[in-house]
Amino acid sequence: MFPKPKSVLLPNTYAFESEPMVKATGFREYDARWLFQKEINLMGVQALGMGLGALIAELGVSQEIVTGHDFRGYSASIKYALISGLMAAGCKVHDIGLAVTPMAYFAQFDLDVPCCAMVTASHNDNGWTGVKMGANRPLTFGPDEMTRLKEIVLNADFKNKAGGSYQFHENYPARYIADLTNRPKLKRKLKVVAACGNGTAGAFAPQVLEAIGCEVIPLDTELDHTFPKYNPNPEDMEMLHAIRDAVLLHKADVGLGFDGDGDRCGVVDNTGEEIFADKVGVMLARDMSAIHKDAQFIVDVKSTGLFITDPVLQKQGARTTYWKTGHSYMKRRTHETGALAGFEKSGHFFFNKPYGRGYDDGLVSALAICDMLDRAPGKSMADLKNALPKTWSSPTMSPHCADETKYGVIDQVVKHFEGLQAKGAKIGGQSIRDLVTVNGVRVTVEDGSWGLVRASSNKPELVVVVESPVSEQRMHDMFEMVNSVLRTHPEVGEYNQKI
Repeated sequence: MFPKPKSVLLPNTYAFESEPMVKATGFREYDARWLFQKEINLMGVQALGMGLGALIAELGVSQEIVTGHDFRGYSASIKYALISGLMAAGCKVHDIGLAVTPMAYFAQFDLDVPCCAMVTASHNDNGWTGVKMGANRPLTFGPDEMTRLKEIVLNADFKNKAGGSYQFHENYPARYIADLTNRPKLKRKLKVVAACGNGTAGAFAPQVLEAIGCEVIPLDTELDHTFPKYNPNPEDMEMLHAIRDAVLLHKADVGLGFDGDGDRCGVVDNTGEEIFADKVGVMLARDMSAIHKDAQFIVDVKSTGLFITDPVLQKQGARTTYWKTGHSYMKRRTHETGALAGFEKSGHFFFNKPYGRGYDDGLVSALAICDMLDRAPGKSMADLKNALPKTWSSPTMSPHCADETKYGVIDQVVKHFEGLQAKGAKIGGQSIRDLVTVNGVRVTVEDGSWGLVRASSNKPELVVVVESPVSEQRMHDMFEMVNSVLRTHPEVGEYNQKI
């Protein structure tokens, strides 16, 4: 028998070394995230492996799984604890070693293995760990699977059995890199800043870009799990500003920034201006829909309204649907609808054939951006960006809100706006034109300005995004409107960044 996990144990005690600790809130909507040694210990990770193995069997899937780990000081030890649990559950484990998350997704196809469990905290700060899981390639778990996994683990409802095994795949990254680079070289000579924030992608991104013909300026590509400069997150302005400085210094054509586990790519143009990922998505949608007739795209609710209103996309017959934020939601919807691509404002992009296999990969996104520039030989990245209709957009802003209370706050915020709409009330002198409530609430007013509030799926935070096609002032007006509603809830704390 394996003990039932406790929600809290004190480090440096007998109990901490003898019992599993797993805090329930670590089971998120579509992956798992915990503060290591504060919310989960190694025995807790072992319990997670046993629970995942049991769930895979329950789903009727072959108990064969790919695992890898990101570059953090504790990720390897967490992976081996997870592996011991998976093997105890009877799984055959394929270990690809140090990897970016999309390398694990690729390995599911390449090794013909149905399941994956990638040990990564993605872009979260040091101290965090987590696992991205799936049992039906190219998809990752959604709320149903995560809820069932939580039940199995917290109740110690394991179905352990003999038959587990382990195989390490030596030099596996070479197979992933060969798959990405087995393609024609670019015709255009591009000078590219590859920024990795000392995270895992630094081991792979520069050589992939060089192999397709780019001149690469490496920026913070040395692996260092202390993240001495900044957190590897291409949504954070600190990383974007570092990329800007390198682009201007080296007169680069584009700056590409990769997050901690390499499944997202941020973009800075040749003038040093960051291009938020949803605008990059519009640019790629223009490029792709010019080649593929009646292209369909899925975008998340945080994304720009240009996906609907852009005259070029309209003229090229592109169709776009807004969907829930979150890599698993977006991946699943893009897969189900057979859309050409899915674009998420956080930078998770999902390309179906002929561009990709449906999973999010920051390097596939980088290659798509380079190909877009290759197909526009007389135009710079800034030219392509400036060809879009002008909108004023905020970065993703996240006020603190405890995991235990954030969904309740969002429920109340949604009801507040639904009540205003039902009464025909005006916001800042304008009527509500549209409410999208598939994921929090996105409020659009008459002039096309909109504001979004939703609960973060992987941190104790809310998420706020605003945009206006009218003016910078209207963008600020929408933020003040949204923020004034949030300030009526004392559970909502300070923002990580504000406009």
